[in-house]
Amino acid sequence: MAGSNTKTPAALGFRMPAEWAPQTAVWLSWPHKRASWPGQFRPVPYTFAKIVAAISRFEEVRINAAAALHARAERLCAAAGADMARVTFYNHPTNDAWCRDHGPIFVKHTKTGEIALTDWRYNAWGDKYPPYDLDNAIPPSIGRKLKLRRFENDMVLEGGSIDVNGEGLLLTSEQCLLHKNRNPHLTRAQIEQNLRDFLGVKTVLWVGEGIVGDDTDGHIDDITRFFKPDGLVTVVEKNTRDPNHPILEDVLERLRSFRTPAGKKFEIVTLPMPKPFAFQGQRVPASYANFLIINGAVLVPTFRQPRRDAEVCETLGACFPGREIIAIDCYHLIWGLGTLHCISQQQPA
Repeated sequence: MAGSNTKTPAALGFRMPAEWAPQTAVWLSWPHKRASWPGQFRPVPYTFAKIVAAISRFEEVRINAAAALHARAERLCAAAGADMARVTFYNHPTNDAWCRDHGPIFVKHTKTGEIALTDWRYNAWGDKYPPYDLDNAIPPSIGRKLKLRRFENDMVLEGGSIDVNGEGLLLTSEQCLLHKNRNPHLTRAQIEQNLRDFLGVKTVLWVGEGIVGDDTDGHIDDITRFFKPDGLVTVVEKNTRDPNHPILEDVLERLRSFRTPAGKKFEIVTLPMPKPFAFQGQRVPASYANFLIINGAVLVPTFRQPRRDAEVCETLGACFPGREIIAIDCYHLIWGLGTLHCISQQQPA
C-alpha cells in the first residue's frame, strides 16, 4: 500500500466509477512493438491517430510513450485532425500498447471527489509476452506525474478483465481471474475480497469463458459490458457450428440468472459477433463488445462488415441515448488481438 495508510481504498471511501461517468481524460500507450502486429504494423499508428482525433473532440487524451516516439506520433495525430491542445504526451516508455491492462485503474472518493489510482501487478496475461517491466511501471509513473494517491495490490489484474456499473457490481470471467497463470495462490473468495477492497464493489458477477482467439484468457470487455446500472450488452454467435456459439450461449444463460441488488432481472441487449476472419491463418478475437464510452460519445470498433457494423452502431446508439456513435475501423488493429477498449483507460473527473 502506498504511503503509511494501511486502509483499503474502499474503507477510505473510494470506488471505481462506471465508464459512462464523467471523464477528465482517456489514457493510451503509443504503439511501437512490431511483434504485436506481425507483418501488419504499418497502419496501426495511423489508426491510433484517428482514435486520438475522435477522443480529442470530447476530452483530453494522455499518451504514454518513450520521448523518441513523441515527434512522429504528434505529427500523425495532428494530420488525423486531433485537437492538439487536448493531447499530451508523457515520457513514459512502454513495452506495448495495451493501456487498459497495464495502466492504472482509477477510483474516485464518493464524498470528496478525490481521484486516486489502484496499481495492480501486470504479467502480460500470464507471462505470455515478456518483457513487461516498463508496462508495470506505468501506474506509478502516472501517479507521480499527476500527484495522485496510489494504492498498490500484489494481485495480478488487467483492466480489460473487469467491468463495473459504478453502483456496487463488477463483472468478470472465471477463465481469466481464476486462471493458474495469474494468481494461483489466491482462492476465488480472496480474489473477490481484493476487488471489493480496492475497487469499492460489493458483488462480483462471474461468467464462464471468453471468445476464441483471445490471448488474454477471456477478458470481459470482449464478451459483456454494462451500459447502465441494470443493463448489460453482450455478444452472441448465431452460427451453431462456430466454436463461440456454446461459449456465448453459456454467458447469456448466466446473465439471465443474475439479479440486481433490488432483486430484478437485468435488461440484456445482444450484439452479433462479426463474421470470423483471420490474419496469417490465425483467427482474431474481433468483438463489438470492445467499444469505448467517453464524454458525449461511444467509439465502436468496426471490421469492414457493413451490414453488421451498421446494425451494431444502431443498437449501441439506443443503449447510449444522447451520445454520438463513432465507428472506428479496427480491421488492422485487431491483428494485435484487441481494439478500442483494450488500448485505452479512462480517468474519471
